[in-house]
Amino acid sequence: MGCTSCATGANGQPKGCKNNGTCGTDGCNKLTVFDWLSNMQLPADMEPFNAVEVRFKNGRKEFFQNPENLTLSIGDVVATEASPGHDIGIITLTGELVRVQMKKKKVPVKVEALPKIYRKASQKDIDIWQGVRNKEADVQKRSREIAIRHGLQMKISDVEFQGDASKVIFYYTAEERVDFRELIKEFARTFNTRIEMKQVGFRQEAARLGGIGSCGRELCCSTWLTDFRSVNTSAARYQQLSLNPQKLAGQCGKLKCCLNYELDTYLEALESFPNTETKLQTEKGNATCQKIDIFKGLLWYAYENEFANWHELTAEKANEIIELNKKGKKPLALEEFIIESPKAEKEPFSNVVGQDSLTRFDQPKQKGKKRRKKSRNKNRGKAEATAGTAQKNKPRNKAPKRTGNKPSNKPRNPKPKRNE
Repeated sequence: MGCTSCATGANGQPKGCKNNGTCGTDGCNKLTVFDWLSNMQLPADMEPFNAVEVRFKNGRKEFFQNPENLTLSIGDVVATEASPGHDIGIITLTGELVRVQMKKKKVPVKVEALPKIYRKASQKDIDIWQGVRNKEADVQKRSREIAIRHGLQMKISDVEFQGDASKVIFYYTAEERVDFRELIKEFARTFNTRIEMKQVGFRQEAARLGGIGSCGRELCCSTWLTDFRSVNTSAARYQQLSLNPQKLAGQCGKLKCCLNYELDTYLEALESFPNTETKLQTEKGNATCQKIDIFKGLLWYAYENEFANWHELTAEKANEIIELNKKGKKPLALEEFIIESPKAEKEPFSNVVGQDSLTRFDQPKQKGKKRRKKSRNKNRGKAEATAGTAQKNKPRNKAPKRTGNKPSNKPRNPKPKRNE
């Protein structure tokens, strides 16, 4: 649900929202929610839910009540209750879906206990709000310099001003407990405002800042993911992934949240597989599992004395051998349970669309003519070079000097004189 300003511009290039976090339809913001109940009417005897969801900087959302029964819609800028003063936010959700969101986030569904919405923001409120938002980058830089000067092992990741400029919230991450009492005093003297410090986890920090993951998409935590479940290395082991911390870790430095997305499917598929630590006992010897393929349902076993030779078995055959071992029976060898399936020959190219050749529009290469032309040009160049060298080395004959009349070897015949 992007806004109209996100349409395609000239030459097929995207325009971009350019609203800087104040998208009218909330389609270009973090953790946006589609109101699928907006076109549905309530029953006649049911009153609308008098609470709204308001979004602040970097996806911070809170729920507020509407005691004045203001006509609010998604994208409206409102002044909300804060301690102290008031804050400025944007409406992201109204109606019955707010009740669903409150239940999902485990917020008590009591409208009377929620903070209030004072009014729709005036132009003066918006100017003050935008003015303090523009100062946040400079304040963050100066606060980091002060923290480094105090020698505190902490990282100030984000700074957020309250809408009325009466308070500044500093979000920081730290491995251990930090004593920042002196830091707060210096912050108050430097910035001349009320200071609040909030410690966030590394995953919450990545969600606030955003970024692009290794998959090429925006981070899940900054777009739609709201609950951060613990991720263990066992999730990677169940999915047969290499335990490489550089590939398994996200931008937050922790294990990627997407390792849990397909974990249930892998666990369900592994229920039909035997335990990989169980050895298969045969008359030929005991065999241990070397590798499994969850998608194809195959396992590879090797005898203890012949680890170089692997035998491919299906999960059903391996379970059958294990059941025989439990009954005290041993098959002769693993080769009895191997099912040889014919391997399909791979075609290098298949004509699926009825075309003769994928390069039918390309000009054919005329190798013979090019070679003859190249050799002809080469021989011609050699001949010209030889002729030029001979002409250069040839001695020149000096021409006779001219003395007025043109010399001639033939004797002249005098004309006979006429008799007068």
